[in-house]
Amino acid sequence: MDDEARQRFADFVASRTPALMRTAQLLTGDRHAAEDLLQVALARTLIRWRFLRDDNPEGYVRRVMYREQVSWWRRLARYREISAAQRAEPATPDPAADADLRLAMRAALLRLPPAQRTVLVLRYYEDLTETQVAEELGCSVGTVRSRTHRAVARLRQLIPTPEHLEVLR
Repeated sequence: MDDEARQRFADFVASRTPALMRTAQLLTGDRHAAEDLLQVALARTLIRWRFLRDDNPEGYVRRVMYREQVSWWRRLARYREISAAQRAEPATPDPAADADLRLAMRAALLRLPPAQRTVLVLRYYEDLTETQVAEELGCSVGTVRSRTHRAVARLRQLIPTPEHLEVLR
C-alpha cells in the first residue's frame, strides 16, 4: 500500500470512528466488545482498502461489522462463556430531556437476545429495509420479520410507561 492510500485510510478512520463505534455498541451491547468488533472490521477493511477507492468504504466496514457480529453470536450460541467478574459500566449522564427513556431503552435492548438486537439495530438505527437486513444477516425476510416482531413485543414489556418514568424523577 502506498503512502497516499495509507493517508486516505487514516483520514477515513479518524473521521468515521465515532459513528462506527456507536453502531458497534448498539450491535454488541458492550463497549469492550464494540471496540473489538470495530477493530476487526477496520483491519479487514485495511486489507481490501485499495479495492474500495470509488466504493463506499463506510458501507463496507458496516457490512463487515454486521457479518462479524452474526458470526460471534452464532459461536456464542454454541459456546457460552460466563464471566465471574462481570461489571456494568457506569452510565454517562444524558443532558437530553428524555434521558430516563433513553436509559430504559438501552437497558431493555441489552436484555434482548443478540439476534433480535442486531435486527433492531439494522432496521431502525441503520434504517435498512427487511430485504437489506436479510441480505446482511444471510437469512430470510420472514426470519427478519419474526425477529423484529418478537423484539418489539419484548421491548414493549421491558420499557416502562411514561407514568413510571415520572416516579423516577
